[in-house]
Amino acid sequence: MIPYATAAEAEAALGRAMTWAEAAWYQYSAVMPDSWLHCHTTFILFVIYTIAPLPLLVLEQFAPSVVLPYKLQPRVRLPPAASLSCYMDAACIFPLAVALQFVCYPALAKILRTRMGLPLPSVRETIAQIVVYSLVEDYLSYWIHRLLHTEWCYRKIHRVHHEFTAPTGFAMSYSHWAENVVLSIPALAGPVLVPCHVTTQWLWFSIRLIEGINTHSGYHFPFSPSRLIPFYGGAAYHDYHHYAGGRSQSNFAPLFTYCDYIYRTDKGYRYHKLKQEKLKNLAECSAEKGGDY
Repeated sequence: MIPYATAAEAEAALGRAMTWAEAAWYQYSAVMPDSWLHCHTTFILFVIYTIAPLPLLVLEQFAPSVVLPYKLQPRVRLPPAASLSCYMDAACIFPLAVALQFVCYPALAKILRTRMGLPLPSVRETIAQIVVYSLVEDYLSYWIHRLLHTEWCYRKIHRVHHEFTAPTGFAMSYSHWAENVVLSIPALAGPVLVPCHVTTQWLWFSIRLIEGINTHSGYHFPFSPSRLIPFYGGAAYHDYHHYAGGRSQSNFAPLFTYCDYIYRTDKGYRYHKLKQEKLKNLAECSAEKGGDY
């Protein structure tokens, strides 16, 4: 809740006129409790999780010729009922998250130290914080993911997420409840270390969810702008991890590839890529000679 009765008081405190974004933020949040603003995060994530995977799923069912050339495992096509079941099982965590946020808000407010008022963060500040959060989250998630692939953790917890050997966007949040709790720690670690404005928090978790849906989409589009991000793994990188399943000891990092490269946990993926390239070359040679490889 912004501690100014009028916009004039807010501008007097800022020592300048509000930008259009700050004026809009003032109008929206002036009388809204901070706990409600904090819980917006879960509502935004629920909307994104519900909508973002749909375009590819719809195209796969009704216009497969458009998207199947880019599908990483084209022989595996999930029935609509299975996608709906996956969504329903995963979406039930969102109402629980809202309730938990309300109950735990006093403690969360002290830990996160999220700013709610004015001024809004600059674009430079927001980008810098998102970069820091991405690096922190990626490194911590890498080690937690490796832990989840130990025998006991995989059998008791992580195997649920690996039920989808050819993942779909909705499979991003399809996990054991314990895994969802544990993997929320790396995502929160960045904002704890570098406190931010609540709008940056919304943006960070939205970006992270969209990226997770993308890496679980099962599709690799060579013209995607994400290929411009240095060391970004993407859908092809994580799809191999699901393809290999419980025996996978490769591609643990959720965002970037540098941790797997440094700790030598990308060997299986690199061998897989070499094998694919060899098969592709054999098929091309066979086609040139008129054969049917």
